[in-house]
Amino acid sequence: MELLEEILSNNNMNEAYKQVYRNKGASGVDGVAIDDLAHHLYKHKDELRSQIRKRKYQPMPALRVEIPKDNGKMRKLGIPTVVDRVVQQAISQKLSPIFEKQFSEYSFGFRPRRSCEMAVTQALEYMNDGYSWLVDIDLERFFDTVHHDKLMRIISHTIKDGDVISLIRKYLVSGVMVNGKYEDTPIGTPQGGNLSPLLSNIMLNELDKELESRGLHFVRYADDSIIFVRSEKAANRVLASITKFIEKKLGLIVNMEKSKISRPGKTKFLGFGFYYDSNKKKYQPRPHQQSIQKFQRRLRQLTKRNHSISLDERIIKLKQVIQGWINYFKIANMKSTLGTIDAKLRSRIRVIIWKQWKNNKKRIKSLVQLGIPEEEAKGLTYCRKGYRFIGLSKVVHKALSNKRLRQRGIPFALDHYLKVHTVI
Repeated sequence: MELLEEILSNNNMNEAYKQVYRNKGASGVDGVAIDDLAHHLYKHKDELRSQIRKRKYQPMPALRVEIPKDNGKMRKLGIPTVVDRVVQQAISQKLSPIFEKQFSEYSFGFRPRRSCEMAVTQALEYMNDGYSWLVDIDLERFFDTVHHDKLMRIISHTIKDGDVISLIRKYLVSGVMVNGKYEDTPIGTPQGGNLSPLLSNIMLNELDKELESRGLHFVRYADDSIIFVRSEKAANRVLASITKFIEKKLGLIVNMEKSKISRPGKTKFLGFGFYYDSNKKKYQPRPHQQSIQKFQRRLRQLTKRNHSISLDERIIKLKQVIQGWINYFKIANMKSTLGTIDAKLRSRIRVIIWKQWKNNKKRIKSLVQLGIPEEEAKGLTYCRKGYRFIGLSKVVHKALSNKRLRQRGIPFALDHYLKVHTVI
């Protein structure tokens, strides 16, 4: 069976539909919603297949949306229509196993049975083997700068089915809708499409092969790459020569302001930072300070006093955020950090509960019910101190003890961390 027919087969298209449906996501420019997708495909599937086979199918432009990045800039995403997402997913499902055989074992992003955790573990292995000079390569707007001809030439070395090649190129040049106006996409692979992760790995596999041919140690996750060498001199040499290769051979842009030579203690990789443990005599992982600050900002948002949602709703959202963050950083060492974060979180929760008691009579009654002598309860209730004082007061700490907060369902980051922490 030809590759295009494998892509369009019932089994493959059904799997693609299921994956797109699981991922949910917004509608594209045609307004067809994910919940309408099954009916739409059932009605138009024969027409869709026929157009693709005859090379008459024209993907619709992706809907341009922008989301804020941590540095204050905006990340451009392209949201294809739900139908185009299914077709892209169907292509990806058949092409991925073919290209997987070619990909480097030191590439970890957007690949089956590979993760950020594995990339960080490999990076630590290199550091602890003495490769502690790091060349951090930053590709400027990678997804926006990929050259279509170069990418298609690389793909065509492996994929010989002209119909499939034609279909992939159509997705690359299908354009975007920005504020209701159509814009061409002469370069780039729009972030947000189901095919983009695979295309990015195919392109950057050329970099992986170059690094391996030079005998260099590296870790890559999508467009985040770090090369590990033993000396500053080697690091300078590698940065210059690899920058030249990326720009001349791959046609990509290296951001020289952000690309740098660093040591483990000053490196951020996939949200992780690193430090040297003098007791164990090796580098260890921890969340980077910026990751911790972002986490704390999210917790503060969820525990705003003037945010009028119930405590039960807050608890659900806090559990989702805390467990998600801890699960991601579970290999990191951060017991003391989480202890500090938990203390601040508990203080804010106590203030929320205090505020929900609303009036002085209710506050005094509630404190007394929680075992506080009436005079102490009145003393705190009628004091003129602000909420910050209330949250830190010994009386409230005693009434709303850690044990009682746990019983109420308040999640503690340290509790979850101690359950899932993995020592590497």
